[in-house]
Amino acid sequence: DEGMLESQEAMVRFLNLIASEPDISRVPIMVDSSKWDIIEAGLKCIQGKAVVNSISLKEGEESFRQQAQICRRHGAAVVVMAFDDVGQADTYQRKIEICERAYRMLVDDIGFPAEDIIFDPNIFAIATGIEEHNNYGVDFIEATRWIHDNLPHAMISGGVSNVSFSFRGNNPVREAIHSVFLYHAIQAGLSMGIVNAGQLALYDDLPRELRDAVEDVVLNRRDDSTERLLDIADKYKGDGSSGEKKEDLEWRSWSVNKRIEHALVKGITVHIEEDTEEARLQAARPIEVIEGPLMDGMNVVGDLFGAGKMFLPQVVKSARVMKQAVAHLIPFIEAEKSGETQAKGKIVMATVKGDVHDIGKNIVGVVLQCNNYEVIDLGVMVPAEKILQTAIDEKADIIGLSGLITPSLDEMVNVAREMQRRGFELPLLIGGATTSKAHTAVKIEPQYDQPVIYVTDASRAVGVASRLLSPELKAAYVDQI
Repeated sequence: DEGMLESQEAMVRFLNLIASEPDISRVPIMVDSSKWDIIEAGLKCIQGKAVVNSISLKEGEESFRQQAQICRRHGAAVVVMAFDDVGQADTYQRKIEICERAYRMLVDDIGFPAEDIIFDPNIFAIATGIEEHNNYGVDFIEATRWIHDNLPHAMISGGVSNVSFSFRGNNPVREAIHSVFLYHAIQAGLSMGIVNAGQLALYDDLPRELRDAVEDVVLNRRDDSTERLLDIADKYKGDGSSGEKKEDLEWRSWSVNKRIEHALVKGITVHIEEDTEEARLQAARPIEVIEGPLMDGMNVVGDLFGAGKMFLPQVVKSARVMKQAVAHLIPFIEAEKSGETQAKGKIVMATVKGDVHDIGKNIVGVVLQCNNYEVIDLGVMVPAEKILQTAIDEKADIIGLSGLITPSLDEMVNVAREMQRRGFELPLLIGGATTSKAHTAVKIEPQYDQPVIYVTDASRAVGVASRLLSPELKAAYVDQI
């Protein structure tokens, strides 16, 4: 499935084409879409046993039951995602509760063959620099063990590449994370996984230093495991870009603006307050330090992250440097405003209706808050009416929509259309894994007369927001987009 395709027609045409090729059609086929009508259309074209990816409890028990019965009639196995109407299961307890509930409904109520159930208990990125994410690997492995021991005959799958997303751009480290993760998950009972098998290192062949550092991260064995892996990650990048790190203080002789940029990119907090103070004394107003060197530094961070040259935990460290610098400046900004505390802007964010994914949105929220924006996060599965009413009630400056699955794209179009109908004048930010510049331009932007901006990643959100809320910069920026 893909946002720019006529997916149902493509699914039917493709499956009908391969049906006449015996060597292909004898292989089990997995049909994958976030839209149920596309899956059902695919099931009607498959001769043998299919696998449906996926069904879940996110829209309630009735919908789940109905979809499972249709799969059963077609003789298909099902991937069951660990989602419910609250959201995706991120902790061990939530994973096992949702999987057990789904298993009991499928096996006891519907008579679904247990061996045709494949649970996906959600693999999330670890080593993101955000403390709550540190146990995601352990939570998945332990949930796998519990499902294997307590839900007889059910299989367990997972999207393995998710676990290493923090190190996007460093394939040797990503491969090491996949290898270590799979080593422990398979021992716990993992039946299958989605991974590039051609880029999978052997557990025993990993360099001992790297394997130990990765194992600390995957099994959450140390509080500083992310930092320790970051310290050695460049050594294993394979591009000759680094050897042992030595502290080089030459950058302390640079101009203050370049020092601030360097501190943001490298995540160095040691000198940031004195450098921020020096920049403040040189500026006409303290706010200019935020809008000038600090913002310029974060834009460099955004470019590097977008090019795969910085990793997520490093971006989080950059955000903390930014937060410390902003915290130093706030008293001066407040004094200038006669003691009035005022955020740079108010942003209402939500994962749209039908979608329970929120990891990316949460990171955007952290980065924006570190940059003195007030963020009102409405969570997941949020209907258009609630998003728009909250924006009115809170007098928001910007609305941000997030989504990871294909139906989210249609819901974003619906929100934009509704904003147009109700006469909104707020900018609309679009982000999430399935979103793209092309889809935003072709499908969403035409529905709404005000600025609609596609945001590639979390670190970009600050630059976009600051330009949209600047009377001097907004018009030129919107024209450029």
